[in-house]
Amino acid sequence: MGAKAKKIILIVVLAFFVYAVFTSPDKAADIVSNLWGVLVDGFNAILRFFSSLLNR
Repeated sequence: MGAKAKKIILIVVLAFFVYAVFTSPDKAADIVSNLWGVLVDGFNAILRFFSSLLNR
């Protein structure tokens, strides 16, 4: 994928994010909160995996 295409995709995603925040800020906050929870849970799972791997 070219640099120009990546830039266009990034602009479209940012525009959609801004649109979502202005039209429904509560739902946008819920989505960000849920995504953050998924990232934290995934990171904790990776830490548990390596911890159990090293403690064997």
